[in-house]
Amino acid sequence: MAAERRRGLLDTNILILRRWIDSDLLPDEMAISAVTLAELAAGVHLVRGDDAQARAERARRTDVLQRAESEFDPLAFDGQAARAFGRISAAVQATGRAPRRRVADLMIASVAAANGLPLWTTNPADFAGLDELVTVVPVRRPDVTTAR
Repeated sequence: MAAERRRGLLDTNILILRRWIDSDLLPDEMAISAVTLAELAAGVHLVRGDDAQARAERARRTDVLQRAESEFDPLAFDGQAARAFGRISAAVQATGRAPRRRVADLMIASVAAANGLPLWTTNPADFAGLDELVTVVPVRRPDVTTAR
């Protein structure tokens, strides 16, 4: 792994899928953003219903959130990230896409850019057009249907 890729920011989807992702595909030193914690917390509360399947999904999401909270000290979306967000939003708009549709993704990319970290994700298409602003490291999405 290249020296510049020893450290990296994990996208929310990496945390959700991490137990199925080979650790050799991730950076040695992993970081997350506070935006990722917000997405994970929202995910717990957005599960609808109170049947057994909904309770199991809520429990699974709570587990992912609690693991992230205990394992990481998240990087803040601070003033530097806010300035990067402006540049990143403009770059997305220049590709003909609407930045408002992926605000959380762009905020995470902004935290990566502000901290000089590459961004590991299973959804590299979410960050198309940002090549000059943030290094996106694609990770193959694991097949969780056979892994469960």
